[in-house]
This record gives sequence, C-alpha cells and structure tokens, in this order.
Amino acid sequence: MSGPDLFTRPSPATALSDALRATPSVSTRRIRRGAALALVFATVLAMGAATGSFDGPYGATTAAAGTAREVRADRRQDVADAAAQAMAEGKSPMEAAKRAVSRSGDRWGAVYSEGEYEEFQEALDGEYTGVGLWARLERDGRIEVTRVQEGSPADEAGIRTGDRLVSVDGEKVDGRPVTEVVSLLRGDARGDEAEAASAGTEVSLGLQRGTRMWRETLRRARLSTEDVTVSRLAHGVSVIKVDAFTKGSGDMVRAAVEQAAEASGFVLDLRGNSGGLVTEAVTTASAFLDGGLVATYDVDGEQRALHADAGGDTTRPLVALVDGGTMSAAELLTGALQDRGRAVVVGSRTFGKGSVQMPSRLPDGSVAELTVGHYSTPSGRGLDGRGITPDLEADEDAVQRAETVLSGLGEAE
Repeated sequence: MSGPDLFTRPSPATALSDALRATPSVSTRRIRRGAALALVFATVLAMGAATGSFDGPYGATTAAAGTAREVRADRRQDVADAAAQAMAEGKSPMEAAKRAVSRSGDRWGAVYSEGEYEEFQEALDGEYTGVGLWARLERDGRIEVTRVQEGSPADEAGIRTGDRLVSVDGEKVDGRPVTEVVSLLRGDARGDEAEAASAGTEVSLGLQRGTRMWRETLRRARLSTEDVTVSRLAHGVSVIKVDAFTKGSGDMVRAAVEQAAEASGFVLDLRGNSGGLVTEAVTTASAFLDGGLVATYDVDGEQRALHADAGGDTTRPLVALVDGGTMSAAELLTGALQDRGRAVVVGSRTFGKGSVQMPSRLPDGSVAELTVGHYSTPSGRGLDGRGITPDLEADEDAVQRAETVLSGLGEAE
C-alpha cells in the first residue's frame, strides 16, 4: 500500500505498503506480507496489533522456554542500555537502538522514529498518506508490487501488481529493509524528529515490468484503506475479502455475514493479508464460531489465550483462501478455523509469521519493538517459519476450487 502491505511486521522477505511499514503484518510496517506488510505488518501486542507463533510445532519445552525468555529479556535490556548510553553521550538513542537490534538476532525486531510509529498506528486505524501500493521484499532482494489500491495515485499512473519497484526518489531499494523502503515511499524525514511527508508532496518511483524500465512521479494522497470487500459468486456464494486487519475490519466481516442471509456459503479470502490487529482477527473468527479458543500465546513465558465471542454463523459452509502472502494475524485466524473444523483451507502454504512484538518508548520518543513470545493454534501448532498447509492446494484457480468445495459441502449438509 502505500497503504498496508506494510501493515504487519516483515523481514527479509516481507511485504510492505506505504501506509504501514510496508507488515508485515507486514508488509511489515505490514509485512513480511509475502513473506509481504509484509509490513503490516506482526504488530504491537500491547496495542492489539501483535502476531505470532511458537518456536516448535507444539511449543517449547519448559527448559527451552526458560532459555528463550532469558534471551529475549537480555535483548530488550541491551537495546535499552544502548539507547540510554547514547542519550547520555549526546548521541541518537534511536540509531543506537537500531544497531543493538541489528546485533540481537531478533529477525522481527525494529526501531521506528516517533513520527513513523504514529503513522503506523494511524494506518491501523484505516487511513494513511501514500501512493496506494503494496509491495514485498522477495528472497532475491527485489521489491515487487503485490497490490495497487483502486483510485490511488499508483493506480492512476498505471502501476500494476507484479511490477518491480527499483528506486524511490533516486535511491535504489533492492535488498533494503522493508522499513527503509516504506520510509522512502512515505517521505519520512531523516533524524530524530522525522515526520512523514504530507498529502500533495511528490515522490519519484523507478519501475520495471519485464524488460521495460520507466519512471513515474506521483503525488502522495490521503487515502482510506478498503480492507474488507464483499462480492457474490454463482450459486449464492458470498466472498469476503480481507486485505488487512485494521480497526473495525472484524465488525465489517461480522456485518457482511449477518447481512448475507441468502448466501449458500462463504469464501473468506485472506490471500495477501499480512496481518494487523490481532483483536480484529479474533472478531473475524467470532463471525464464524460459536465461542471457543482462537489461539494461545506466550509473553515472556506467561501463557495467555484468545477466545471468540459466541453467536457466530456455524451452519453455512466456509472456505478460507490463503497464499504465501497470508501472514501473522491472518495465519492465526486461518489456523483457528482449520483446527476447529470450521473451514476448508484452499490455496498455498502461508508465510509463517507467528511472533509477538511489544513496543517500548526510547528517551528521544522513538519506539523499539522486540519479540517477547509466540502464538499457537488451538491444537498447539506453531506458525513461525512453518506457516499453515492448506487442505487443498490451489493457485490461480483458487476461487474456482473454493466454489467446487462449497458446492460439495452444501450438498453434504
């Protein structure tokens, strides 16, 4: 996005959007959203934006968990000490924290300027200033556009999914961290008092499509995320597409289900969803479950649980569509629906982002986010580095396969 693929927290193969980090989720601001938001983004647990998973398929042993807690605590202390020392020496706490995080081995750890973090939180509220494109960092270091928001500056300029983003304002972006690419797209100023560029400012993008190389100069705009859309397939099937779990998206899904009184079944399309607010993913689960466990997670060894509200639609058949860009909170939701036998999962293996990050404010107002724990599905499956294997593999024909599955489920009932 210049919007969310930067929604959850991302990493080397991460999705981004200029709305969040890129998710990342999530990107990451949305993240490794494809591997995408991928910045969107994992997200801040304390702010309801965390994403997660366990280190092992069924969680770590007590001894291993204890060691992991100690390592994570040491990492946080190292970052805090580095920032405090820099402050005392009249240097930048944020830059010192970035170096400490880089050395820490925490692949989801990140440091944001005060302005960047405020913009990230704003994007989770469903609004952002950007050009309307989502992208992800591929494993070969290239930045690929994964989505273009309809009616956005990027859309009007003819930028398409699959295009390669080569440079932003003359700076090459290949191999750069998702957070840096997002900052360039958003026009964040450098330094401790960084602020994002306002709507109407220009940004020059270097792009590639096949062998064609070209440059587009766009004007950033104030955009609203359209993270939940509803459409109808043949035979009365209702398709609910959720691009990111921003504020209010869970209630929008519940409303879509309640209003689709004539629908014979549902397709919950989570492809390319790099995550976002975990609370919204749980609310979405509540639309299809009658209460019960959605996920468990640990924070510094303390086990906690997330539960759906009672009263969801449990009678009409449901298919969840996923792919390699499905990350974080979207994986948490998929795992719950799959483990509890509520949905048939169709598509390709999800990204595998399941760690919990929590923010801490540094002396200069910047924010460091470090991993404090992991999520697990109701059956105890860990997601980090593993992802979710669909019940039925599908690629371009995923929607058609979903229709076929729903047709069979409907007949069975």
